Amino acid sequence: MKRTALSFCALLLLAGCASTSAPPGTQVAAERLQQAVVPGTTTKAQLLAAFGPTKSVVFDSGYETWVYQSPAGGGRFAEFVVLINPAGIVTKTRTREADQP
Repeated sequence: MKRTALSFCALLLLAGCASTSAPPGTQVAAERLQQAVVPGTTTKAQLLAAFGPTKSVVFDSGYETWVYQSPAGGGRFAEFVVLINPAGIVTKTRTREADQP
């Protein structure tokens, strides 16, 4: 019984490490993001309409970060992080280059 329970727990831990497919809109060409997202001008609604939903974090302060990925070859991805203020306006962007293999 203990062995079965331990095996099940190990299976759950490994399943948590498995990669899942990216949500729609998450992977976008870097050039499209850099051209379309203008801090102080672009709205949350415009982002959603242009690129679709993506990974996001909402803070207690009302700010949000949205993360889009751009294919960088070799299965690697650069990240484009967007900070959205409580009014729904993009306030800052940041690009994180893909890690070297």
